[in-house]
Parts: sequence; structure tokens; C-alpha cells
Amino acid sequence: MPMQYTLLPPPAALRQFVQYCWTLEEDCAGTATKVFKPLADGCPGLVFQQETGVYHDEEQKRLPGIFLYGQTIKPREMHLSGQLKTFGVVFYPHAVKSVFGMDAGELTDTCVDLDFLARGKGFRLNEQLNEAASGELQLGALTAYLQAEQRLHTGAADAGMDYAIDAIIRSNGNVPLKTLHRQLYITERSFERWFSRYVGIAPSVFAKVCRFQAALQQMRSNQYHRLTDIAFDNGYADQSHFIRQFKAFAGCSPNQFQQKTTGVVSNFPVLIQ
Repeated sequence: MPMQYTLLPPPAALRQFVQYCWTLEEDCAGTATKVFKPLADGCPGLVFQQETGVYHDEEQKRLPGIFLYGQTIKPREMHLSGQLKTFGVVFYPHAVKSVFGMDAGELTDTCVDLDFLARGKGFRLNEQLNEAASGELQLGALTAYLQAEQRLHTGAADAGMDYAIDAIIRSNGNVPLKTLHRQLYITERSFERWFSRYVGIAPSVFAKVCRFQAALQQMRSNQYHRLTDIAFDNGYADQSHFIRQFKAFAGCSPNQFQQKTTGVVSNFPVLIQ
């Protein structure tokens, strides 16, 4: 039975913080371990896997049933054993700070047990989500918790950093960063420091992620004849520069990526075994 992917719109009350939600399920519990390769997309998120299966990282460390993750920069793997029944939320880049009030850099390339955090606010997320009969009910339980977190951190949003994030995304990472910090009337060092705390990575790294995502989208849509086309269309110096940057985020070359992975969920491809 193929994997069933469902895209859910963000709850109205959280549209400022949540881009989209998704579910991924497979009816039969296969014996083979599935390997997912999360990709750098500039966004934090959360993942919940029902008790029918368990995720481990590449070092075979068991991941929490529900976890909040920050910016993903290094190539990573998540190994699932058991039945696939996963629910995910993809936030906007600022959400670790604006929703949870955390220094976003603390979660870069790592995650935290969200059930543990939620229990401190009176929520039992793991229990509620495992008992929910559908993705919509799971989303309802999560929405109540996320709203409670956001209300506690209403002063954490930063309009200047939001402007910078949007400008970098809209330009696919090609806006001059000097232009941004001058428009915000702050020094380059202050801009880098504030951006890193708000988003989790330096603005220059975030720009590289946005450029990588634009190139990846062009690859997925087959709107190119050669890799050189993708390189020049997205502001890379040449094809070699593009391949180096792609390897840095994906852990393999563009051609290897297309041969070895299948994309059901955006930026959460499955390794073909």
C-alpha cells in the first residue's frame, strides 16, 4: 500500500506562524525500516509519530513521540521502524522565537521533546494526539497548545527581522544583506546577532538555504536542460558552485539525490532502498 499524504491548511488563529500541516500514513506495518532525509528549508517544525512506530536518528537515538525541531542545516536521516502514522507542522522561520519564546539558535540541527514542554503548560500532547481519531482532531489539540504558547510570548515578534526574512525569501536568497541592515538602521554585526537569535542561523546561511530551495524547486519541476541552467538561474557562480552547495545541504549531488530519493512530503523525502 503506498504512503498516503494529506496536506492540511493552517488553523486560522495561527496563520501568522504556521505555513501548513501534513499527515503521512501507510496502512501496513512493513518489516523494513524507512529512512527519511529532512532537507534544509529555512523553517522549524514539529513531528508527531503515533505509538504504532518509532523514529530514531542516524546514531540510532530514539526520538520523542512528538518533537519540535529548529533549522535543519546539516544533512540528516530519520529511521522509522513500525507503522508509519506521522503528523507534521511546518512553521514560518521566526516561530521558535515568536511562538515558543526560545532563542532559535538553541534548536538549530537538533530537537526538543515537545510533550515535556507542553506538560509544563498543563497539556498532555502525546496522550491527546495518540487518542485523536483523525488528522483534523490532532490539529485541534495542537492548535490549543500552540495558541497558549503564543499568548505567553506575544512580545517576542520582531517586525524588522520579519521584514528581513521576507526580503531574503522573495529574492530566493539573492538580496544584498548590506541593503537589509542599512534599511533597518542597524550595524552588520547587530543584524547578524539578532537574526541568528530570531531565526536560528546567520542571514548569510539563511540566504543560501533559500537559494538551495529555489534550485530544488526548479529540479522538481524539470524546468531545465542542464544543471548549468539551474546554477545560473539561481545566482550560483557556476555549476560546480551549485553542486558544492547542494551537497552541503542534501549530503549528495543533485543527480544522486534524484536517483536515491522519492519526495512524498516536501523537504521530507524517503531514501529509496
